[in-house]
Amino acid sequence: MEEGSQLPSHAHSQEQTGYLIAGRLRLSIGDEIFEVAPGDSWSVPGNVAHRAEILADSVAIEVFSPVREDYLPQI
Repeated sequence: MEEGSQLPSHAHSQEQTGYLIAGRLRLSIGDEIFEVAPGDSWSVPGNVAHRAEILADSVAIEVFSPVREDYLPQI
């Protein structure tokens, strides 16, 4: 993710768990705001609004449960 970009507020039914490999983020999950550094992780319950501000070029791994079918390749 590129510094200065944003992921707008949204919610989905899947639980989302993330781990920041590199960079820096500001996450808003529900009513809470977190600054995230490499090695930090987060969890977003299903149907909770969340957003992100990319404070430095970043690499994250995220897992959704159950799977987000909209992220699967269309065959």
